[in-house]
Amino acid sequence: MVVDFRRNAVPTSPITAVDSFRFLGSIITLDFKWELNISSIPKKAQQRMFFLRQLKKLNLPKTMMVHFYTAIMESILCSSITIWCAAATAKDKGRLQPVLRSAERVIRCNLPSLQDLFASRTLKRASKIVADCLLVHFIVYSFLYFLTNP
Repeated sequence: MVVDFRRNAVPTSPITAVDSFRFLGSIITLDFKWELNISSIPKKAQQRMFFLRQLKKLNLPKTMMVHFYTAIMESILCSSITIWCAAATAKDKGRLQPVLRSAERVIRCNLPSLQDLFASRTLKRASKIVADCLLVHFIVYSFLYFLTNP
């Protein structure tokens, strides 16, 4: 895969092909599999679990810990979720579930599942696209909408 973001039309140095690269926080592989990206997410989330446990030791209220989870941990779990979750295997999704369950145990309340997060983020993204008539994708979504709702 060759991805070149240089502004010069003529490359001055050789371009190297790579198997994977990081772009906007997501790891994209040559075959567009999301295993590397998904395997890196639990590592980042586990690092943030330390801080959640520290907040529990300080006897913070549940609402404060839920706000911390939403702002810090859920943002990691949901980074590019609208792209990779539909293509993720059950094994890949299973790697993320223990992180959610451990956060639930620390906070002692139910948190939204990975599938719920995916559904809400996807619907939010789709509604933004449909609401913005200037986007090119608006035509496609409108066409699909009229096909499904005669």
